[in-house]
Amino acid sequence: MLMISEFENYLSDVIEIAKQAGHEILSVYKKDIKFELKADDSPLTKADFVANDIICSGLSNLTPEIPILSEEGIEIPYEQRKQWERYWLVDPLDGSSEFVKGSGDFTVNIALIDNNQPVVGVSYLPAHSTCYFAYRGGEAIKEDADGKKSVLYTKTVSGDKIRVAVSRNVDIVSLQPFLSQLGRYQLVYFGSSLKLCLVAEGLVDIYPRLGFICEWDTAAGQCIVEQAGGKVVDLNFESLRYNTKDSLYNPHFLVLGDVGYNWQKYLGFLK
Repeated sequence: MLMISEFENYLSDVIEIAKQAGHEILSVYKKDIKFELKADDSPLTKADFVANDIICSGLSNLTPEIPILSEEGIEIPYEQRKQWERYWLVDPLDGSSEFVKGSGDFTVNIALIDNNQPVVGVSYLPAHSTCYFAYRGGEAIKEDADGKKSVLYTKTVSGDKIRVAVSRNVDIVSLQPFLSQLGRYQLVYFGSSLKLCLVAEGLVDIYPRLGFICEWDTAAGQCIVEQAGGKVVDLNFESLRYNTKDSLYNPHFLVLGDVGYNWQKYLGFLK
């Protein structure tokens, strides 16, 4: 088991690695981007591969003893990775669709998983030169383009509308049973792991994901949310855990800012 001081010691290097990857991503951003479609119909670009190479090289130099699982890396069988106590979990370009469209809502995500839990998380937004980061036992921090750092805290639910983060390409029909339980709500559209960061920042109250996305999409953001005072839970209100099964897809989940709020009352549609 890693100690808190070790988590903190990794952080500055991981942030720098994420920024280096982000710099290379921007070198092809808003240009004539060529891409192919992956099995889930999301685009795969040159930027994905370039960022992946930078991150994996940087992490290997930083911690040669810790394995790396990346969306754009080689597929590693569960029989092998279930032996891992800790590993790096990487999405070199989260929000590829937003990258291709030029919206700016794409992130570089790097997380350290220790005993199935995210203990270091970095989500970097290259287009905005903004970085969200945290480590287990420390504070969640946002660093803006000017280098100004601010501590993040989730907010309690207040006002007459619940602020709900959703993807720009969300299937509203699939979310409607949940949304109809909320009463008055305000949808806030963003791409990538930025939605988790906005919960951590207190700008939205909840991010419901009633569709399947992979573990590398959530791990870094989960660490940031948790250190800001929130939770990332499945529909049984158990914290998401990592590398516990053959599939790398998360179950349906909720990202909650106000952990004292009675969110369970809105899940009646599941019965």
